[in-house]
Amino acid sequence: MHLQVNWKQGMAFQTTTPSGHDVTLDAGEDVGGLNTGPRPTEMLLQATAACTGIDIVSILHKMRLPLERFEMKIDGVRATEHPKKFTAIHILYVLDGDMPEERVRRAIELSVDRYCSVSHSLNATLTYSYQLNGGEVVPFT
Repeated sequence: MHLQVNWKQGMAFQTTTPSGHDVTLDAGEDVGGLNTGPRPTEMLLQATAACTGIDIVSILHKMRLPLERFEMKIDGVRATEHPKKFTAIHILYVLDGDMPEERVRRAIELSVDRYCSVSHSLNATLTYSYQLNGGEVVPFT
């Protein structure tokens, strides 16, 4: 994969992804940016969630399970000292649909353990939990 990232002004950088999407990343005004786009760290959390989410939707679809609603709630904890990397990330999967819990759990397991390349690229402790059809939140281990 190849990207070209171009400085625009201030702290803003513009890139076009290999799939043809323009993205502007910037910093907050408190550190010299103009707030014209998300922070790189925000995009990292978004990419982690989207990666595992795509896996889970694909796996549930292959299982022919009727997913009706799916959202993820992501919490990231960063170190206080530079480089202020993410030290811990937790993802709560919230799913609705007429799906057996063991199959949903299997879909999450496959994403977490095998398929999500973004989460496997991170040097942070990742934890997961899920909630199916408004039931209790179940830790995923």
